[in-house]
Parts: sequence; structure tokens; C-alpha cells
Amino acid sequence: MDLSAIILIGLLAVTAIYVVMAYNQLVQIKHNVSKAWANIDVLLKQRHDELPKLVETCRQYMKFEQDTLTRVMQARSQVSDAREQRNVGALGAAEGELRGALGKLFAVAEAYPDLKANQTFLHLQGRISTLENGIADRREFYNESVNINNVRIEQFPDSIIAGLFAFRPAQLLRFSAQQLRDVDVKALFQA
Repeated sequence: MDLSAIILIGLLAVTAIYVVMAYNQLVQIKHNVSKAWANIDVLLKQRHDELPKLVETCRQYMKFEQDTLTRVMQARSQVSDAREQRNVGALGAAEGELRGALGKLFAVAEAYPDLKANQTFLHLQGRISTLENGIADRREFYNESVNINNVRIEQFPDSIIAGLFAFRPAQLLRFSAQQLRDVDVKALFQA
């Protein structure tokens, strides 16, 4: 065997090793995105299960605030639909609606001292606030995983491997500019 054949075999072996390693890394990144989504999904489901309890507790005290309670439940339904369909774009919009409805609910609850003192309400309010913080943390992790995935499948030479094996970009979980603004507490009490 001459030297050029040995070099060619060596180059082919190095290329094959690189392709296998790159493919395996892309698979791992893709699964990290799925795992990050599953982490968000768990918290969304937990919050979904807690919201009816909160609304029912409030309903007993807030007889004249049905519109606020209805908005919370409608927003809850929109989040659930988007979550089940894995529609990240719709989830971002629905999350904003739910966050606004919950803000309104908690603001209106201030006018009901008996409700504010109710242990069930306080527990559920704390639980939902904890879940909201967890969702925000997991959303950050999800978006970081999506970013790593999307950058990696666009970088050369990994883009060639990603194209050959049909790796696709994932969608970031984004919120509209309106949803990112500071909450207008005064408007919550007036609406």
C-alpha cells in the first residue's frame, strides 16, 4: 500500500469519526430541547390544576367579580390548548393573557379582607406564585437549549450533517412587548 492510499484511508476515517460525533452531539442537543420543554410542561400542568381551586376559593368571596374569574379560566384554557398542541407561539401569547388575568385577580382580592385572610387562598396564591417563578426559570433554560440547537444546526460543517439527517430549528418561547412591560398596578385596580 502506498503512502497516498494510507493518507486517503486516514482522511476518510477522520471524516467518518467526525460525522458520527457531530451527529451524536446534534441528537443530544435535540433531546435537551425536548427535555427542557417537558420541564415547562410539568409546571404548566401543575398550575393548570391549581387555578380552578383558586378561582373557586375566590368565587365564594368575590360575588361581583365574575368577569375577573372568567378571564382567568379562559386564559387557563388557552394555555392548556397551546401546551397540548406544543404550539410555542400560541403558548407565549396565552401565558401573557393568563399572567394579566392573575394580576387582576390578585389585585381585586385586595378589596376582600376575608379572602386575603383565607388560608386556602393564601396557600394557592403562594403555590401559583412559586409555579410562575419555576415556569420563568424553565423558560429561560428552554430558550437556551433552543438557541444552542439552532446555532449548532446552522454552523458549518454541522449544517451539512443537520441537513442530511433532517435536524430542524426549534421555536423560542417569546412574549410580546406588551407582556414584557412593567405591570400597571393602578390600571389593574381600575379595570
